[in-house]
Amino acid sequence: MSELVYYDLKQSSTMTPSMPIQVARELGRRIVAGHYKPDEMLDEENTLAERYKVSRVVVRDAVKILVGKGMLDVRRGIGTKVRSRDQWSMLDDDVLAWHLSFPPNFEFLKQLMDIRISIEPKASRWAAERGTNEDIEAIHKAYLDMEEKEGNEQSFVVADAVFHHKILLAAHNEFLKSIEGVVFSALLVSIKLTNTDPNSNKKSLPYHKELYQAIAARDGELAEKLSDDLLQHANKKLSKHMA
Repeated sequence: MSELVYYDLKQSSTMTPSMPIQVARELGRRIVAGHYKPDEMLDEENTLAERYKVSRVVVRDAVKILVGKGMLDVRRGIGTKVRSRDQWSMLDDDVLAWHLSFPPNFEFLKQLMDIRISIEPKASRWAAERGTNEDIEAIHKAYLDMEEKEGNEQSFVVADAVFHHKILLAAHNEFLKSIEGVVFSALLVSIKLTNTDPNSNKKSLPYHKELYQAIAARDGELAEKLSDDLLQHANKKLSKHMA
């Protein structure tokens, strides 16, 4: 599942990124992949400029981008060092997207699911209690799109992500907007592991339908329970594959 799908879900700009952004993405992917280890020094500016066929100014600007994401630390007279993962801006869209370019990191995926399980059930309750009629209709349309896309793996997971996104929006809590990337990333990474069975999509539809129906019925308690059940079921599948 390409990181481009993540950017599409986030409705990121389709404009061609600047050279510093392109170089930052290449370096960022290498850091996420472990090509550069924590506390390891990044290649010198001249070496990077030659490798990517850009000016030193472009490299410098690319490094600044990654410093802003908590991935690099620049020390005058020493060089540029890779920071440990616990210092990265893990909710940053690029950091989440770059993880999709490589085989699933089980610990990373487990932590994503921890966040989803702790937040999404409550968001489902709020969606049932606070969502407008337009919000409920948007969730319904997202579910119908899941049914329509059942036979296509990538299209289905995108529809699945949109379904959960609409629930987060219906909760009418501005802070939930910051975690939608976690939902998208968790779904896109986990699909690599769990959708090996062609019937997997079809089996998941009833869980989503029941959740939509509970939200539409304004039953917050049931919506919270069904959301937790859905996520716990997905988590068990992931744990089985991880084992």
